[in-house]
This record gives sequence, C-alpha cells and structure tokens, in this order.
Amino acid sequence: MRRLLVLLIVLACANAQAASLRSMTTLHGPNVYVRDLFDDAGPNADRMLGPGPEPGGRIIVESAQLSAIARQYDVGWRSVSRADRAVLEWPGRPMKKEDAIEAVRLAITAAGAADDIDIDMPGFTPPVVPVEAAAVPTVSRLDYDRATGRFNAALTVTGEGMNPIDTRVSGQVVEMLDAPVALTRLLPETVLRAEDVRIARVRTALLRNDVARSLDQVVGMELRRPLAAGQPLSLTDLIRPPLVQRGATVRIELSAGGLSVTGQAVALDAGAQGEKVRVQNLTSRAFLFAEVTGPGQVRVMPNAGAALPTVPARYDSRLNQ
Repeated sequence: MRRLLVLLIVLACANAQAASLRSMTTLHGPNVYVRDLFDDAGPNADRMLGPGPEPGGRIIVESAQLSAIARQYDVGWRSVSRADRAVLEWPGRPMKKEDAIEAVRLAITAAGAADDIDIDMPGFTPPVVPVEAAAVPTVSRLDYDRATGRFNAALTVTGEGMNPIDTRVSGQVVEMLDAPVALTRLLPETVLRAEDVRIARVRTALLRNDVARSLDQVVGMELRRPLAAGQPLSLTDLIRPPLVQRGATVRIELSAGGLSVTGQAVALDAGAQGEKVRVQNLTSRAFLFAEVTGPGQVRVMPNAGAALPTVPARYDSRLNQ
C-alpha cells in the first residue's frame, strides 16, 4: 500500500511538471509568447505575454515571475529553485550606413538636388535591426538647404516582423560633376594628349562656368598656364596650338577664278587652324590677310583686302633681300 502511494505521488509530480523551462530562447519577433518560456506549455502556449527586447537586446525572467506566469496560464511547471530563470534574446545587427545614405539621396534628389551627389553623415549611429529582417529606411521628414548643402532628416526603418524604428540623421550634401582633370602637373604650352587627362567626379562648387566638360574639348589644345594634378581645365586656359609661327616662312596659296597659285610668305602673326594671320608675300612684297590651313600653310582669302604694313623691324632685312 505504501509503495502504491509513493507511485501515485510520483505520477502526480510528473503531471505537474509536464512542461519544461526554456532557459535560453532566441526570439524572431518583437513579442514574447508563453511558448518562448516553456516547452509543452499546453493550450495557452500561443498566448502573448507582451513586448520583448529590442533587436540586439535581451531580457531575463526570474523564478518568481516564471512561477506567476505558469499559474496564470495553466502551465504544468513549478519552480524548484530560486536560480530558475529564462533568458530571451532577439539577435540584431546595425543597419548599413549605405542604406541610410541611399534613402537620404532619394529624398534630396526629389527635393531638387542634382542627380550626382556625395552625402556625408559624420557621427551616424546606425539603428539596430533584426538579423533576419530586410529592413528598409525611408525619410519621413527632410530639412535641406541647397545653398549650404546642410540637411537634417527623420529616418523611419521598417521591415517584416519588426516594429518601426525612428531615428534622426544629419550631414552635408556635395553636388558632383564629371569633368576632365589633369593626370599629372602640366606646364604652359603643353599640347594636351588623351593620356594627359582623365574624366573625374569633381565638386560642382569648385568649378567655374567655363570649365571643360568633355575630353573632346581639351585633347589637342594648348595650355596657357600651369595645371596641378587633379585640377579641372578651364576653357579660358586653353588655346588651339599655333600651326604657323610668327616670323616663319609659310606656303601661301591663292585661288581665284578656277586658278590656284602658290608661293612663299613670311608670317607676321602666329595662328592656329582656321585663324586669320597677316603675311608678306616674298615675291610681291604685298601684305595680305590669310587663313591658316595647316602646319606652315596659309590660304589668302579672296577680297580680304591688303593687311596693314606694320612689319616689325627685325623682318625688314629679310624681306628686302
């Protein structure tokens, strides 16, 4: 009889302890349920107890609270030690700064900024989001001063299985532009080659209105002043390289009435392709206007009239031989 009584007591204790405590639980959402604390919690296993820790955080449920929960929700578990406890964790990760920057970029370009911008957010503290969540940040309010580039924004981060997270960000917007820049330091009178320059993203604030925008505008042009490596090229600092040098003997061509006559002349001016220069014909001694057509070649323009005979003294002896 005594053995039977002991067996009944053991069976009763076994039924009372049908549930087991979960000492460590990894959560997958913002709320805590009875099943997160106990295995085999019974019919109330899916009852919500309340909010859990924030992503990346943990909460600890002590023995007394566990016992109270078990009694309230008819869970077959009884604490046997004050050391009983349950640890609930919700794994988190810092949101990528690049995602926040992209959200700000979309809002600022929609507010009228250029499409090509750099965004700097010093001191950015990324919110912690659930590891498994595809968190998406959006700008809910934006204060942007295009004149200074400064901005302040309210950022809301949302995702499936997580509560929205609100945070604030601030920083500086720099509008950028693609422009040719010097690869190395270049000296005056350098005729630019394709290997001397490259296209780079340059701050718009550093560019003047006359800055070159394409390689076609600079390759083959001559520099008028020194240029530092990485410096954009201003169109006012570029000239077409002269094909005719002042004081040089050039081949002169005159076409009229279907006839073409060639001869030699002395250039009184330097000139690039297509520019007008003054020349003196070595045969007729006439001063003429001519158009530069190639290296050391000019063409007298019909009906251009005679050029003023303002020949430098250093040419006199040569022209009157």
